Amino acid sequence: MIVIKKAISKKEIKQFVMFPFTLYKDSKCWVPPIISEEIKVFDKNTNPVLQNADAQLFLAYKNGEIVGRVAAIINWLEVRNNGSNKIRFGWMDMIDDIEVTKALLDEVKSIGKSHNLSYMEGPIGFSNLDKVGVLTYGYDEIGTMVSWYNHPYYVDHFNQLKFKVEKEYLEHKHLFSDILIADSNRLETVIKKRYDLRSLDFNKTKDLMPYADKMFDLFNQSYASLSSFVEITDIQKAFLKKKFLNFINPEYIKFVVNSADELIAFGIVMPSFSEALQKIKGRLFPFGIFHILKAKKSKKVNFYLIGVHPEYQKKGVHSIIFSAFHKTFQEKGIIECRRTPELADNVAIQKLWKNFNPVLIKKRCTFKKEL
Repeated sequence: MIVIKKAISKKEIKQFVMFPFTLYKDSKCWVPPIISEEIKVFDKNTNPVLQNADAQLFLAYKNGEIVGRVAAIINWLEVRNNGSNKIRFGWMDMIDDIEVTKALLDEVKSIGKSHNLSYMEGPIGFSNLDKVGVLTYGYDEIGTMVSWYNHPYYVDHFNQLKFKVEKEYLEHKHLFSDILIADSNRLETVIKKRYDLRSLDFNKTKDLMPYADKMFDLFNQSYASLSSFVEITDIQKAFLKKKFLNFINPEYIKFVVNSADELIAFGIVMPSFSEALQKIKGRLFPFGIFHILKAKKSKKVNFYLIGVHPEYQKKGVHSIIFSAFHKTFQEKGIIECRRTPELADNVAIQKLWKNFNPVLIKKRCTFKKEL
């Protein structure tokens, strides 16, 4: 018999966070989160997104043992402002038992129906900056700190329960040596002159902070047309600045501004923390922090976000960002570049990379079902 219980106490929330550590203890590709940071995600005192969203955490038990988990999420900004009448579910993991999966998703369904919502979709987080999707291809590729990993049977469970694929995402990698930068360099010179633009590089985090709020504003503008977009609120900006910008090498953040010093494009790259996170097994202290600091010098990087103001899209501004990153990567001896999940129907972003000999390494998708 499967028993579903809501995780409310500190102990239960920690058990919710820790369950994948058991499920994937033998996996060479699963990348564990930092336990203390993951717990903060579900705390209203530390995660401001919960001021506009509800998250209920559930654990599944079988014979007294935890065998699954899921977070049922309603982002009220999405429901009220975007007219998206859905309940999200994320942080979903379970043993290979269809009854466990069904029981967890039935709990999500029940909450959605109680709020008169129309459908459920997942796995997704609170917004576009969270992890997304069930892995459907590339199970032998190491994960990243910004994406979920899962066993192949997850897909079978969703299919058996009559869920339909809603969105598909692709992940690629390419070698630094495959980057043909000459064309970008030539285009960069032309675009800078034509639109009176300049690029900004940073060596200290404090120097880029005056542009941070502008970057999140630009993110809202440049990503607004994508499906499932949820705007970053002002109160979330301070949280994101602390969580992400203090974590990323400042030289891996590139900005482009116009003659009025207005931010019109940005790019964010992160060093690969995957192997370091596997070594520290979710704990920063006492020694985990040293592995993280060492990983900041990794020869592998992940492209996290690129945003261009709508008025400057399709005008070659990306060439300025690529040229700036190429110079930095060359100085740091970067060997491999990976891209985090991109919507399969986002043809524009995929065209930016077509000359870099990209190799498809992962596919993932979200699943949807009417309530």
